[in-house]
Amino acid sequence: MAATDVAAVIGVREAGGGFVDDLRAVRVVWKRELIRFFRNRMRILTSLAQPVLFLFVLGTGLARMLPSGGRHVDFRTFMFPGVIAMTILFSSIFSAVSIVWDREFGFLREMMVAPVRRGAVLLGKCLGGASVATLQGIVMLVLAGLVHVPYKPTLLLTLVVEMALIAFALTAFGTLIASRMAQVESFQVVMQFFVLPMFFLSGAVFPLRGLPHWLSALTKVDPLSYAVDPMRRAIFGHLKVSASLAHTLNPGMTWNGWRLPTLFELAIVIVLGSGMLALAVVRFSKPD
Repeated sequence: MAATDVAAVIGVREAGGGFVDDLRAVRVVWKRELIRFFRNRMRILTSLAQPVLFLFVLGTGLARMLPSGGRHVDFRTFMFPGVIAMTILFSSIFSAVSIVWDREFGFLREMMVAPVRRGAVLLGKCLGGASVATLQGIVMLVLAGLVHVPYKPTLLLTLVVEMALIAFALTAFGTLIASRMAQVESFQVVMQFFVLPMFFLSGAVFPLRGLPHWLSALTKVDPLSYAVDPMRRAIFGHLKVSASLAHTLNPGMTWNGWRLPTLFELAIVIVLGSGMLALAVVRFSKPD
């Protein structure tokens, strides 16, 4: 009996790197990232420790910075979207470091010799990391009521969608950095160079209004700024505050006086995330 006849009888199919195989690879890698996350309970707790400290310790300490009319708004309410962005940022970067870890210990090579496109492996990694980061952000939403953010379904749904887009973009950024890193230590040093400046320049802890020109220019080139502003705008849209106070605490991102619409900001996040993932795929396609 010919080999093709045997394959037809027992249902054997050769993996040829087709679209179906790529989808299966994306699902398997995505699922692996989720399994690793849920099995590491210490990671879940420690990744939330720093955002909680920023929200309740730093936020309480900086409450006196509010203007006199701010007695109707808790400063921690202002910081809440920035703290969510911090949670997603650190979770996304931690997910990306697994790429370097897998390369250093040889597991990545085993995935790369699979009969699927390398882009499928990276997409699965990116979607898995984004899913984990979004779950971390959802956990932070449980604390919303403690900082006077209302538990309104429309607001929570809006924040979850925005968090998912932000998580995808940040995981793609981490994946791009990790695409040619060979050691975990090197990756951590490089990411420290980006993570803290991205966080502090995003408007997470101070309004993007009345800043010096050089600082205002830096906030505009920070991709995280276009992620924090839509979440803060959604939250302030569900708060009862005066127009003057809302303008002070939620001035939004502006280009030459034009305040960027929310959909435009989210489009920037999506384009940046897709572009960085595409660059990561190109870099991964090059032989080591």
